[in-house]
Amino acid sequence: MHPDRPDRNTLNRNLFNQDTGNYMQRTKIFILAICVCLLIEHDTVYAQDHILSYEQVFITPGKDIFAKLPTLKGWIDRNHYLVSRDDPESKISRLIRVNAVTGEESLFIDFRTFLNEFPDDLMPDNFIARSDDYMHLLYRYRSDLYYFKPNEGRFRRLTATEGKEENATFSPDHTYLAYTRNNNLFVVNLISGLETQLTADGSTLILNGKASWVYYEEILGRKSRYKAFWWSPQSDKIAFLKFDDTYVPQFTLVSADGIHGRVEVQHYPKAGDPLPGVRLGLVDIRSQKLTWINREIVYDEYVAWPVWSPDGQYLYYQRSNRNQDHLQLLRINTDSYESALIYEELQKSWVGFIRDMKMLPGGSGFILRSDKAGWSNLYHYEPDGKLVANITNGRMAVSKILSIDISQDMVFFEGWRNRSEENHLFRVQLDGNNLEQITKIPGTHSCQIAPGSEYFYDSYSSINQPLKRDLYYMNGRLIRTIGDKKLPEFSTYDLGTVEFISIPTGDGFELPALWVLPPDFDRMKKYPVLFRVYGGPSRSSVKNSYRPLRDLYLAQHGIITMAVDHRGSGHFGKAGKEWMHRNLGKYEIDDLVEAVKWLYQQPFTDSTRIGISGGSYGGYVTCLALTYGADYFTHGIADYPVTDWQLYDATYTERFMEHPLENPEGYQRSSVMTHAQKYHGNLMLIHGTMDDNVHMQNTLRLVDELTNMDKDFELVLVPDSRHGTTWSKRKFVNRKKINFWFRNFLHRQIAE
Repeated sequence: MHPDRPDRNTLNRNLFNQDTGNYMQRTKIFILAICVCLLIEHDTVYAQDHILSYEQVFITPGKDIFAKLPTLKGWIDRNHYLVSRDDPESKISRLIRVNAVTGEESLFIDFRTFLNEFPDDLMPDNFIARSDDYMHLLYRYRSDLYYFKPNEGRFRRLTATEGKEENATFSPDHTYLAYTRNNNLFVVNLISGLETQLTADGSTLILNGKASWVYYEEILGRKSRYKAFWWSPQSDKIAFLKFDDTYVPQFTLVSADGIHGRVEVQHYPKAGDPLPGVRLGLVDIRSQKLTWINREIVYDEYVAWPVWSPDGQYLYYQRSNRNQDHLQLLRINTDSYESALIYEELQKSWVGFIRDMKMLPGGSGFILRSDKAGWSNLYHYEPDGKLVANITNGRMAVSKILSIDISQDMVFFEGWRNRSEENHLFRVQLDGNNLEQITKIPGTHSCQIAPGSEYFYDSYSSINQPLKRDLYYMNGRLIRTIGDKKLPEFSTYDLGTVEFISIPTGDGFELPALWVLPPDFDRMKKYPVLFRVYGGPSRSSVKNSYRPLRDLYLAQHGIITMAVDHRGSGHFGKAGKEWMHRNLGKYEIDDLVEAVKWLYQQPFTDSTRIGISGGSYGGYVTCLALTYGADYFTHGIADYPVTDWQLYDATYTERFMEHPLENPEGYQRSSVMTHAQKYHGNLMLIHGTMDDNVHMQNTLRLVDELTNMDKDFELVLVPDSRHGTTWSKRKFVNRKKINFWFRNFLHRQIAE
């Protein structure tokens, strides 16, 4: 035997002892691992059992679970974006310039440094208009306009009049400021301070450069703030619309303010009423020469959306007949004033105004968005209206043109392809080649592209991800996350499950839908279901975006919230929308009834507790659901609802229903009052007494009908609120709504 070699028995004992030691060690590790896993599981269960409080949802929304995202102010150049940060003590903001690639920060503007130049009761960051580079700032102080240039540091008064200047807008070269006052159009020279009045006949009935109410609401949009004038690119001319409200009927709103109350009168054309007269004017700033594009004011059609060519040589504008099924795009030579029809659309239902029209530099024509082929697509036209290319085609929907990069021959836009509940960033060449979806994360995205098209930042959410902001290279590669609403505590809340579903109809549609199921969902239990609805043409509620906290709150208390989009909501293109033509209300409810029938087949649905809630058009759908659809819906809350389309404005209503004289059966069938005798559920009506959009008259007409029939309902009037609920009264209204659902669905009151 070798003296240095152990014998076999010794070797076996050593191996046994070594294996035993390893075994014991492995056993300890295994037991420890089990304990850790159990601890983690216990912590996970514990960490996800938090319940949203009423305060977190309705008093201080998102408290303890949501962070405040950085306030982004757009791109300041090709490589930098701006972030606004408030000073903790003064609450005055600073603008920080951030390098897109490196993240390096530098001070752009510190508004605190201007305090000595400003009155004590005006903050330097409280401007009402600015240039893109922040070098020209405009303020309203004690009813007049003041001008400030940060690089010069002089706070200068521009106006000193009793009238209020509205919609003040810098000229592109920042040498002039245009605005309206007393319904006339003015400019002031920012160098000399000289003010020039460009029109002189403004009155309560004649509006120059300021929109008549129905144009503001339905054509130019509320973001216009009634602005109806447009600077030329060379800052030498202004195009503007002139309105005549002489024949437009008045509607009176009554406020309970003060001892004697207060009356407000608006010119509001209801369906079938005379429209405001409209005329397009062009005024030269230096000569003050005013030229009317249409020789006479027109009273039974629409004129809107002037767009300048880049060189200022041409002005494009749109004209539509009253029924809004024939749209024309005309071009005016601003030297000779010769007019040419360069594009038109006729559809059997309706044609929307072209709100997304972008001029291309260098005389390359323009791009517009249209649904004339059944889906919202992009088209490239030469300046004279000759079609160059269908940029996008087929079953997709372009929602917004973001930018055009001529150096790359590329257009960037948002929209969807394949998944209609999402919104993404795309790019495509102007000839329609190389269409590419840039954002890849499933969800609803809203992007801002840097000049030069090298970077973009993206604000997005999904059903499982609250709002988040990321910064990307244009190829879609992530640079960094700018902000995420989720706080660490977010993961400690079990907020239920959001799922997409599809509901078939008897005539071949597969309706997009989603629901929020309670955290402890049990298919063997019975649950009430609450539908959230808007319901208007082209408006969808089923989106891959984060659900409102109110729905997650209700789910935690055992109420399933649900959204279902009908055939006219946009998911099915223009063909789906056209079912609603001359027939508002019918298919919205018919499709929702199909959803309720589908719910009846689910073992967990309580058919005695089927609720619905919505505002404005959603309030209309809610009222119809509790009348026309009363055999299926049991409870509803209708905020500021339309109840009869003859009571709503002519522009919106006639677009879909045509003139009342041309479709009397449709108007009768679509009225909630027509079906009021079927009502036998529990309806709460909420309306602001000063609603200038959907007049409280709508709710009062339904109240009158129901009281005549001796039918019970609940009514909440919100004094002096407009279309919606003022912030001071929102806490009260929210509590009334939630208590309605708790009382009727859970048989208890809320615990605040």
